[in-house]
Amino acid sequence: MDASNPLVSAQRGRRAVAAFFFINGFIVGSWAAQVPSYIQRLGVTEATFGLMVLGFGLGSVCAMPAGGLAMSRFGSRPVVLPLAVCSVVTLPLAVLAPNAVLASLALFAMGAMLGGMDVAMNANAVTVERRLARPIMSSTHGFWSLGGFAGGVGGFVIQAFGPVVHALFVSALTGVLLVAAWRHIVGGDRPEPAVHMRRFAFPTLPTIYVVGLIALICVLPEATMRNWGALFMEKELGVDIGIAGLAFACFAGAMALMRFLGDGIRRRFGAVRTLQTSCLLAGLGMLCAFVAPWPALALACFTLAGLGAANMIPIAFSAAGNHEGMAPSTGMSVVTTMTSIGVLGAPWITGLVAEHTGIAPVFAAVAVMLLVAALLAPVVHRADFRHR
Repeated sequence: MDASNPLVSAQRGRRAVAAFFFINGFIVGSWAAQVPSYIQRLGVTEATFGLMVLGFGLGSVCAMPAGGLAMSRFGSRPVVLPLAVCSVVTLPLAVLAPNAVLASLALFAMGAMLGGMDVAMNANAVTVERRLARPIMSSTHGFWSLGGFAGGVGGFVIQAFGPVVHALFVSALTGVLLVAAWRHIVGGDRPEPAVHMRRFAFPTLPTIYVVGLIALICVLPEATMRNWGALFMEKELGVDIGIAGLAFACFAGAMALMRFLGDGIRRRFGAVRTLQTSCLLAGLGMLCAFVAPWPALALACFTLAGLGAANMIPIAFSAAGNHEGMAPSTGMSVVTTMTSIGVLGAPWITGLVAEHTGIAPVFAAVAVMLLVAALLAPVVHRADFRHR
């Protein structure tokens, strides 16, 4: 019917890619809620768990450049669809793993599917953003955070019905959403033959790597909260698993709220100023969590950190996808690969620190890194449409 109308198609594509972001975030948030019971069931230490979660990051590191290469040949749609299908079964596989070795392999698969889906759906969102000729990245990422919030409250489901029922429910719900959104994902972003026939090579422009470094730092609050927020609440503040899951839920819920407002904020204040303010706000929240003595105060700090963290990654991705001198998929692949370094290293380092000093000092370290990102922020001016 209206599918031939480019604007209608782009609007439907926006809703479809938003659904994919929700699916990805819902799986990640559901995993975050599983962490305390997961560690208890497998009987592993924080350091061992950090090494296991290393598999999640390693899977992402392997999948993200491969996803960029595939998109340079086929476009984002043929890449994101099969990865999304595979992603919906990864949480049950991880939860059903009977020992640490198989659990590590399942986490590797989860990281690979979700990481590959991440780079592909971000590239698809850039395509939709260009067709609509206005920024949508922050609000689109808002659906990821909304999914993370919904997944985070799954701690109460785990408490009532157990981790296996929770994982199967997550898989079924994301499967239904995937079927509903599948056919509206936009295509047509396949590069010209002269571009995709060249051998893949990482770009030589140094500024794309600065954008990547900013994105690497900006993903640290999310990675820390995903893997350690619930455990921090349970072990160091003494709450039950249902309340512990609220750590990531508060963080992701605040991110969702601010991301839905983020496109308007970005249009008004510009990408650079928005990123600088966001980094400082997120850093303040993480720093306050470091000294929070009560669960309610810690949840408030995580909420503040989520408000700040909300628009950092969307701005970095917009700057990468609109970087001059390279295809959007190339810039996105570089930046998402660099963010996966943070995803890869943070859990392992945090696990080692947590076993000796507790989890709280890691929050202070993240706050310091966010200050560095704020100082590097001028390079993301490419995320502003007026600079194109």
